[in-house]
Amino acid sequence: MPENNALEMNLDGLGKIEIAPEVIEVIAGIAASEIDGVAMMRGNFATGVVERLGKKHHGKGIRVDLSDNQIKIDVYCILNFGVSIPKVAQSIQENVRQALYNMTGLETDEVNIHIVNINFETQKEEQQNPVVE
Repeated sequence: MPENNALEMNLDGLGKIEIAPEVIEVIAGIAASEIDGVAMMRGNFATGVVERLGKKHHGKGIRVDLSDNQIKIDVYCILNFGVSIPKVAQSIQENVRQALYNMTGLETDEVNIHIVNINFETQKEEQQNPVVE
């Protein structure tokens, strides 16, 4: 992996710390999944097969671009039907940005949210099992 200044930190002459882009993917993936309204992250066929075998892939649906000493993150997610897309997207952006800063000390330049689908399963479950008050 080529060195990238955006992911390298020096601590008072103790040495340097390098953070792999995969670490950023995992942190961003978990932070995005924590938001209410996010049904799941978009993955590809390979991540689907791996998850069926019992291993969770926390970096799925995240693309990290580390060019020009900037950190740009693209989040590809599926939202639940009925949520406010702008509010959920903004919550994802804020949570990803804050989680990365808290865990790594790195500032992100962009957190772009891509809504790739809407999950209607929760709506079907609510219709089949109405809430009785």
